[in-house]
Amino acid sequence: MSEQIMTVKDVASYLKLNERTVYRMATSAKIPAFKVGTSWRFKREDLEKWIEEQKNNKLQ
Repeated sequence: MSEQIMTVKDVASYLKLNERTVYRMATSAKIPAFKVGTSWRFKREDLEKWIEEQKNNKLQ
């Protein structure tokens, strides 16, 4: 199992968003995320699925 866990900084860079935007999206459950202690973490696989879902929603 080689799941890649990403930080807010990683996700911001990956999605080309501001870190504050990523925090807001995670807090409001608009992006798949989970907390480890007080820090947000993201599974790359979940983000890739979410991106595909967002693309499909735009096409409908």
